[in-house]
Amino acid sequence: MDFYTIVLRRSGQYWVALCLENGVVGQGDGKERAIKKLKEAIDSFEEVRKDESDIYSAPLSIKELHEFLTIEGVEPISEPLEMRALYA
Repeated sequence: MDFYTIVLRRSGQYWVALCLENGVVGQGDGKERAIKKLKEAIDSFEEVRKDESDIYSAPLSIKELHEFLTIEGVEPISEPLEMRALYA
């Protein structure tokens, strides 16, 4: 796959990028660093998946996305979220 959908959110002093197609996450001290780390993680994940057939990979469920968006508390985060396309 060469196109992924990601959600970016702030978590404390870091940014977290989550891939909706496979649940892989990247983190960095800025948005672009989080995206770079996510792309590296996706590339690594895809390499392993080529060689090992029993690696689980599925799109995130709505419940998992909700957990990502509310991970630090009961209420959804109030800071802005950002969705982007990532070509990997």
